Amino acid sequence: MLAEESISVSRGGIIVVNLRATWRRRAKIVPGVLSAIVRIVLASALAWGAGTMAAAGTELYRAQAIVTGQGEANRIVGFASCLEDVLIKVSGAQKLAGDRRLAAYKSNAKSVVKAFSYHDQFSGKPHRDEQGTRDRPYDLTVDFDEAKVGGILKALALKPWLSPRPRLAVFVEMKQGPKNFIVTADGAQSDLQRDALLAAADRRGMDIVLPSAAALTKASLDGAELKAVPFSTLASVAAEQGGEVALVGELVWDERKLGWATQWRVDWRGRTYRWQVRGGTFDEAFRRGIGGAAQVLSGNGDPGGRG
Repeated sequence: MLAEESISVSRGGIIVVNLRATWRRRAKIVPGVLSAIVRIVLASALAWGAGTMAAAGTELYRAQAIVTGQGEANRIVGFASCLEDVLIKVSGAQKLAGDRRLAAYKSNAKSVVKAFSYHDQFSGKPHRDEQGTRDRPYDLTVDFDEAKVGGILKALALKPWLSPRPRLAVFVEMKQGPKNFIVTADGAQSDLQRDALLAAADRRGMDIVLPSAAALTKASLDGAELKAVPFSTLASVAAEQGGEVALVGELVWDERKLGWATQWRVDWRGRTYRWQVRGGTFDEAFRRGIGGAAQVLSGNGDPGGRG
């Protein structure tokens, strides 16, 4: 009775080796064959993993903007907006948003572009003007040259954040008059906020998870004010959901300013960081929250402006 080996590689790069007993006549096992095969499969798995990491790295240098038509004037504006997003995403430095030093680079953003493409948001719908393209909104996707982006960041005394990024478990409480709820991964009440958080995470190059309604109930957080919950409790819920760092936000609707007043906090390496966003949409508040967490985790400083 001989051992027959069956070797496979899962999508996650996990090598599975099965030894199955089977009868063979006149069969010989050549010493070292199994180990040689394992080495080959391991090399293939590592190559697959490297390819996956390279693809993820490429995503950091890609951004998207909404433009009207495919004319060059609007495209140049889109390039500028995308370049700012990519500089923030690649470095993790939210503080670059609106930085005056970017003006010169944004005005010449075309020189940093490696490739771009359009997607018609009204694809399949009738044209509404004589040319058929002028008034149509397009998603402009732009890929930037990695070396040139790195050069700009170096000139700004920053560097690419290319090490593995911790997954954020995001806990967000929304308060608007009598309405008070926590954004969950599966609650219908928070559909819009959930989509906005995922879009903000993508824009800032972060991977996030949201708590399920069941997880909040299990931890007795479904009716609690998050600012009163200890970070240790949130960290436990975060770990169960696959998160590595808890980011907590509280958004309160300001009727007078017609915008959201937002407070964010995150614990990292023994220190609690807090920052605020005054007014604006919850989309912007989410970008500032996730971007602020990225700034902390990437070592680019306190988003609250302290130390």
